[in-house]
Amino acid sequence: MTIDSIAYGKRARVGVLLPSGNIAAEAELRAILPYDVGIHVTRLPLKGSSREELLGMTEGVEHAAALLADTEPSLIVFHCTAVSTWDPAMDSSLCQRISVSTATQATTTAQAIINALRALNAKKVVVITPYVDEINEREVRFLSHFGVETLSVRALGLSHPQEMYAVEPGTWLDLAIHAKHEDADAYFISCTAIRTLPVIAEIERVLERPVITSNQVMAWHALRLCGIGDGHDRAGQLFSI
Repeated sequence: MTIDSIAYGKRARVGVLLPSGNIAAEAELRAILPYDVGIHVTRLPLKGSSREELLGMTEGVEHAAALLADTEPSLIVFHCTAVSTWDPAMDSSLCQRISVSTATQATTTAQAIINALRALNAKKVVVITPYVDEINEREVRFLSHFGVETLSVRALGLSHPQEMYAVEPGTWLDLAIHAKHEDADAYFISCTAIRTLPVIAEIERVLERPVITSNQVMAWHALRLCGIGDGHDRAGQLFSI
């Protein structure tokens, strides 16, 4: 092993704010990002799906972002789909709070999703999630605000990140296949806490449509904001853009 093969962040470093109960995101981000793009993670409290828990995750954003800023990252990302898609105002507020408190460029999972759908010219989507109904409904409204029509939603009704992580990747493949819609421009498998990277390419092959997932779009969006245009052979059609 040489120093050039270690992910110290030679080309870029990305600071990531994650829900405290999330098990999947770090592994998937590291698997997608090039070896010479580093990631540094700080966590914010979130282990459930209630309104109080989701909004509570935003309370310590400035302090957590300031800790990440000590690494002098190229970018700081707030990486939680359910919180960042709460509504457009929440998304904008999170970015402003992070960038103002750290003097560092900031983005969110919500912005990554919208930018990915625009890059794919996807205006009609099928949404697949592990979430309870309230989160699904907010996410559909958020997408609609940006001109994206949700054709259908398939959800598992789970509340806790460990439950979400426990869902086998093949389950997302099965759900996507059963949710096939001829009018869909893309399929969106939502949530940073689930394991989707192993099945993205297979879903695209079977459904003949692009697939986006929360961790995949964040890796893609962060790279593009850092001026890095690398592809990835397992992470879907999005990485060809």
